[in-house]
Amino acid sequence: MSEALALQAKLLEALPVRHGFFTRQGGVSEGLYATLNGGVGSRDAVEAVTENRRRMAALLSVEPQNLLVPYQIHSADAVILDAPFTERPRCDALVTATPGLGLGVTGADCGIILFADAEAKVIGAAHAGWKGALGGVLEATLDAMESLGGRRDRTAAVLGPTIGPASYEVGPEFFERFLDCAPDHARFFTPSEKEGHKMFDLPGFIGMRLVQAGIGAFENLGLDTYREEELFYSYRRSVHRNEPDYGRHVAAIALA
Repeated sequence: MSEALALQAKLLEALPVRHGFFTRQGGVSEGLYATLNGGVGSRDAVEAVTENRRRMAALLSVEPQNLLVPYQIHSADAVILDAPFTERPRCDALVTATPGLGLGVTGADCGIILFADAEAKVIGAAHAGWKGALGGVLEATLDAMESLGGRRDRTAAVLGPTIGPASYEVGPEFFERFLDCAPDHARFFTPSEKEGHKMFDLPGFIGMRLVQAGIGAFENLGLDTYREEELFYSYRRSVHRNEPDYGRHVAAIALA
C-alpha cells in the first residue's frame, strides 16, 4: 500500500478544507510501529516516519515540509502560524489562516481535534489528553482562531480516534482532581470493576468543553484507539502489554 489511509469527517467534507484522521495503515514502518507511524518522538526509524509524513502531506496537497506538528507537552497553549517553522513550538494546538500549511497533531489515545471556520478561512488542530482538555487547550484554540477573524459559533470541530469510555480506567486521585474543578464532572465517570477506580469518558468531556465554549458544530467519530488495534495505536494498550514503545497517528487539516 503506497497511500496513507485517512478517515474523513462528514462535518468537514463539505467545507473548503482538506483533512484526514490518519490510521496506522498505509505506511512503511515495521514492528510495533506498523505501518503509518507519524510520531517523530517515537524510536521508529527516522526515514520511515519521514516517508509516512510525506504520504500524509500528499493527501492534504501540501509540501512535506509544510505538514506542521508541534512538540506536544499536554499544555493549554495554542500557537498561530503564518509560515512553516524550523523548530517545533512546544504547545498542543496550531491555528492558521494561511493556505499551503497543513496543521497536524499526533495521538495514541488522547483526543485529536480538527477545527474549521469556512467563512473566515481559519483552521486549527489540537491535541487534548485529560490534562489539556481540563486545562483549556480547546478554548485556547478557539481564542486563537478568533484572533484571526474566526467565530466560534460558526466553527466546526471534529474529534478523531480517542480512547473510549469503556477502555479508560482511572484511579481515585484522578477522579477527585476533576471533581475539585467542578462537581458536575462526575457525570463523565462510571464505576470500574476494580474497587475504588472509575472509567473516564474523555470523548464526552471534550465534547462538553467544546459545546460550553460555544462551538458551532461538533462531531465525534466515536472510534476507540484501545479496542481497534488494526486501525489505531494506543499508549495504554502498549503499557498493558509491556511493549517498549508505540506509534502515533496523525490528524491534520489544510485550507483547500
